[in-house]
Amino acid sequence: MTRKYFGTDGVRGRVGVLPITPDFVMRLGYAAGKVLAQEETSSGKPVVLIGKDTRISGYMLEAALQAGFAAAGVDVMLAGPMPTPAIAYLTRALRLSAGVVISASHNPYDDNGIKFFSASGNKLPDSVEASIEAMLDSPMECVSSEKLGKAKRLFDAQGRYIEFCKSTFPNELDLRGLRIVVDCAHGAAYHIAPDVFHELGAEVIAIGNQPNGTNINDGYGATAPGALSAAVKAHRADLGIALDGDADRLLMVDSSGRPYNGDELLYVMVKDRMATTPVEGVVGTLMTNMALEVALREMGVSFARAKVGDRYVLEVLQERGWLVGGEGSGHLLFLDKHTTGDGIVSALQVLSALKRSGQTLQEATAALQLFPQSLINVKVTPGFDWQKSTAVSEEKRVAETELGDSGRVLIRASGTEPLVRVMVEARNADLAQTMARRIADKIPA
Repeated sequence: MTRKYFGTDGVRGRVGVLPITPDFVMRLGYAAGKVLAQEETSSGKPVVLIGKDTRISGYMLEAALQAGFAAAGVDVMLAGPMPTPAIAYLTRALRLSAGVVISASHNPYDDNGIKFFSASGNKLPDSVEASIEAMLDSPMECVSSEKLGKAKRLFDAQGRYIEFCKSTFPNELDLRGLRIVVDCAHGAAYHIAPDVFHELGAEVIAIGNQPNGTNINDGYGATAPGALSAAVKAHRADLGIALDGDADRLLMVDSSGRPYNGDELLYVMVKDRMATTPVEGVVGTLMTNMALEVALREMGVSFARAKVGDRYVLEVLQERGWLVGGEGSGHLLFLDKHTTGDGIVSALQVLSALKRSGQTLQEATAALQLFPQSLINVKVTPGFDWQKSTAVSEEKRVAETELGDSGRVLIRASGTEPLVRVMVEARNADLAQTMARRIADKIPA
């Protein structure tokens, strides 16, 4: 599918610049509403749930979406600020037609985006996104007055989702005796994540939980772990949990303030599962550290790589019938727990593994020594195709021959900028850096 507006995670951009403008978002709501109305098989109007993160632009975009859906004859339920995975869960639990999240995830506050979930709590299939884009090219009209959509507030969204998160934690375990710092990135989980861990018994110190509309992800959260590390040490906490702005991403730190990325957390959870139920396979991405692949192979677990993006991880999981996957960035998937990546649910899976083993994060990951990675971004002329360069291809072949089974080379074009990204992974950091530089030097700037 060739997308005009939809990227790998919905429609996203700078607020006030097409497509994140009030008029376009209203047309997007109308187009999505018309497509949903065509696909609705039950009696009555389609009903869509809208949630958002804490960006100030969410008020404007929520109103625009609501108007578009109403014009298409679709009823709307408003959840207010809620994590992206909460909207996926509530859409499925309430048997609604679709869910919509207004969020730009880990981006700065002056970006925003719109992403959709199907009635089953999964991201929309490509075919439905294609239908919405096609409908955007049609004139926006309005159903007759008696068929207009209505809106109402979902007042118990927070409590419903907190109970769902707690249900993914084993009944026989609790978090008593743990002091945990929870960093909410001034984002959508600010009024939810601390309560989940507290109600399971932990002593919780919350930071990044004072959103003002413009401070989301600013110096806090999974993309800026410094504040969490400092707070864990200052409060002598056992560990820290950081979410991103829409709470679908997870990073954790141990009592010393040392951060652990998605690859390391995935290792902890797979090792825990293997102690009771064999894990057939795990899906990572092209950027997943090779050390995880090696460690999984030693445990007898198959491993597959998808393109970068949790959407693609999910696609491969579904193709293979596997349950577990994720990215180093902290998007982690457990399809027996949730239909989408969920930072809170993922943290609970790590905590249950630590509780069962009696280990700290450091002890649980001691056997996993991540390979050093050297990443170089090379600016290129727009449209440059590195695969057509004999010099680059030859240098890549030489590096791969030298590395053998002890490393790998990844070269890929950026999907958003005129850049070619060169990544070399090896057991030796100096070797990785040298090889990456050799390859990068062959790319004409």
